[in-house]
Amino acid sequence: MKRRRNILIWAGFAVVLIALVSYIPVFALFPATRDVPWATYLLFLIGSALIAAGVRRAFRDPERNRGKISGSILAALSALLIALFVASVTYYSKQIPSAEAALGVSQKAPPFVLADIAGNEISSSDLLRNHRGLVLVFYRGYW
Repeated sequence: MKRRRNILIWAGFAVVLIALVSYIPVFALFPATRDVPWATYLLFLIGSALIAAGVRRAFRDPERNRGKISGSILAALSALLIALFVASVTYYSKQIPSAEAALGVSQKAPPFVLADIAGNEISSSDLLRNHRGLVLVFYRGYW
């Protein structure tokens, strides 16, 4: 008897990868799915359930179903990816410095040196030499 492919394992791993890859470009855009990534957690749960069902099928009837080795490897890899995601969302994202040390409105900034578009260094004291004030604009960047 020819053994069948165990598609549940691969489908579950694909769902876990889709959940991991889709967080930044899709779910992080909206506060409802960024602050508590419930949609990503739901996809992780669905993927894990599919992997568990596939591994269970492979170990229950190994003569008819493939996937004992690949299922175990993909299950462990999925668990590692899920753990890394949960750790990064719950712990590492909270390690941002507090805003208490930031300058407030109308506070004087300490002296600084920045590079202009051409790469030349310009100090704040040089800019303030002929002007009364200085406006700083901070761009968030691509993230």
